[in-house]
Order: sequence, then structure tokens, then C-alpha cells
Amino acid sequence: MSNAAPSPAMSFGDRLTQAFARYGRLCVGIDPHAYLLREWGLEDSAAGLREFGLRVVDAASGVAGIVKPQVAFFERHGSAGYAALEDVIAAARAAGLLVIADAKRGDIGTSVEAYGQTWLEPGSPLESDAMTVSAFQGVGSLAKPLDLARSAGKGLFVLAATSNPEAAAIQKATVRVDSTRESTVARAIIDEVTTWNHTEARSAIASVGVVIGATLDLTEFGIDTVSGSTGPAMPVLAPGFGQQGARVTQAQEIYGTLTRAVIVSESRSVLGAGPSGLAEAVERRTQEVREAIG
Repeated sequence: MSNAAPSPAMSFGDRLTQAFARYGRLCVGIDPHAYLLREWGLEDSAAGLREFGLRVVDAASGVAGIVKPQVAFFERHGSAGYAALEDVIAAARAAGLLVIADAKRGDIGTSVEAYGQTWLEPGSPLESDAMTVSAFQGVGSLAKPLDLARSAGKGLFVLAATSNPEAAAIQKATVRVDSTRESTVARAIIDEVTTWNHTEARSAIASVGVVIGATLDLTEFGIDTVSGSTGPAMPVLAPGFGQQGARVTQAQEIYGTLTRAVIVSESRSVLGAGPSGLAEAVERRTQEVREAIG
């Protein structure tokens, strides 16, 4: 298989299916924390960020199928940081890696449409394969990015049940979804994404997914991990494995039938190996994830 960038005519779900089949489920985070830059012997500067990101791309290329740059670490260096991020994203996509921009954008109307264009529009300097989004204003507010993802062969990951403890009160809160039924906020988001996927998905794995932390007791969030066994599999971007304590051998127990399209997102547990040990860490972790969940 060529390392050329995938055809935009193919849905993100199809490309995710191919990445799973060839490389497994590991997604390598590109998170240039200031302390990691120091440990890697790099300056905390745009040049240091660029070097850090390109080294992660080199280590992941041909071994893992997905990378996830954390946009915030690049933003703090202003326009120079964004220029570094453009180079890292371009290098990753040229190497055949799927790029999930962890931008967590959300708004309404033309503002959220512009966010979608920034990260998903073909030809954009920051063009990625998917992005993380926030539905605090309601899943319906994401209509424009959803339309763009469908037409451009891109993906979205909607925050649903995140692993940070500060989010629990809101994500566990109940909302009335119709005249007879209530749901947690997290479950309502998942249900709306599922409905969209059943209508719009064109492949076995849908192109729109959710973020669900692996360190959570999902029953507390009203999330039924046995449901969703029919129709297109919903991608689940799953932080919390590795450094945060969840084990990939627990994936089936944590996610139930949602495991069909779980993406194991790891950053510090791999990046902590340093530049000399990074390639070996990515290869080892890719194999461990594949043995645990395929």
C-alpha cells in the first residue's frame, strides 16, 4: 500500500477501517508539553514544537495509523506555532497517517462553520482528516461542520463523556429529550450522533464519532455500552489509556459493543520514552493494542 495521502473521495470511516486493518487502533498524541520539550533537549519555541512533531510523525509512520496533535500546545506560540503545526500536519498526511486535530472547537452559525473550514476544508493550511468538537450549544449547532465532513470525506469527534473530573456534573446532568424521556447530557449527545450516523453513514464505520474517556464508569453517565450493536459502528476516541491508568485489556469491559470502533489515544505514555526510545515505544504499544482489541 502506498504512503500517499488518501483520496478525499473516500469517507473518513472507510479510511479509519483501512487504518484499523493495517495498523490497529493506536492513535499517537502529538502533545509538546513544555516539560517534554525539555526532556527531549528541545527549546520551548515554535522551532522546538516543529521538531518534536516531526519526530513523532517519523516514529509513527508505517507503524501506527493515526496521530492526534493537541492544538493548544501549538497555539501558545502564536502564528509561529501555527506555522509549525501546519508543517507537522502536512508531513503526517503525506506519510499516510490519519490526522485528528484535537481542537475542541464549538460555536454557532458562521463561527462554527469557519472552524470546520479551518480544520476540514480541502486545501486549508491546517487541513486534517478529522477534528474534535464541542456540542455545548447543542449537537444541532454542528450542522455546518457535519455537512462539510460528509462532503469532504472528513470526520468529527464530539465531546460526550470526558475523563476530566470537572466535567462530570454537567455530563451526568439530565435533560428532557422528549415528552416522556430524560437522558444524561452525555447520552443525549451520543444518541444524536448515532441518529446522524444511521442517516448519513456510507460505510461500516461511520465518519462522526464521540469522545468517551476510558477511565470512567460509563453507567454513571447513563451510557449503555451494550447498545449500538446494529448499524454503522460509531468511532470512539478514547483517551485515558496508558499514563492515565486504563488498560487496553479492559477495553471490551469498558466499552462493550462500542469497542467495534474504539481508537486508543495515548500521548505521554509513548512520548515519555524520549526521542531515542520513541520509535520502539510506538511499535511496542501498537502491538500491545492490536493484541488486546485488534
